[in-house]
Amino acid sequence: MCKLNEVPLGATCLIKSINNDIGIKRRFYDLGLIPKVEVTSLFKSPLGDPTAYLIKGSIIAIRREDAKKVEVELI
Repeated sequence: MCKLNEVPLGATCLIKSINNDIGIKRRFYDLGLIPKVEVTSLFKSPLGDPTAYLIKGSIIAIRREDAKKVEVELI
């Protein structure tokens, strides 16, 4: 188990849990970032934050601060 922000670029992981405040958690759920969903880390912005992730066919940028609160398991 690790945090979403620790997933290497190009790696795929499985969401285990989201430990964030209810506002961000609800937003993540709306974007499809829910437990048991596969997420692939694609690339980082030039300054290193945010990182783009492939989630259910969509590319979503997530800030490091928020990604730290998402527990994942590398596949």
